[in-house]
Amino acid sequence: MKLLVITCLKEYLSDVAEIFKQGNIEVFSTSDIIGHRNGASHNILEDWFVSGGEKAESIIIFTFTSEENVAIGLKLVKQYNETTKSDFPIRAFIMPVDQSV
Repeated sequence: MKLLVITCLKEYLSDVAEIFKQGNIEVFSTSDIIGHRNGASHNILEDWFVSGGEKAESIIIFTFTSEENVAIGLKLVKQYNETTKSDFPIRAFIMPVDQSV
């Protein structure tokens, strides 16, 4: 089992839901998030969150699923980011689940 975590602008939730559907990921959870920064960056496009007084409505999406489904989901996120030119791409990462109860 793996944990797939995605952060993105809230407006991309339906796109991520479609990615999950294509990746055979049927169940996922969401939570609103607010990013904070203690320093300035040289390139704002490389940052996960906005800087200064600007705010963006962001969301974190996560799911526990099989290694196969996570691989498909990550591939689809990469394709989405390559075809959808945005200053705020979808960010995704995978974490192993060593134990669960």
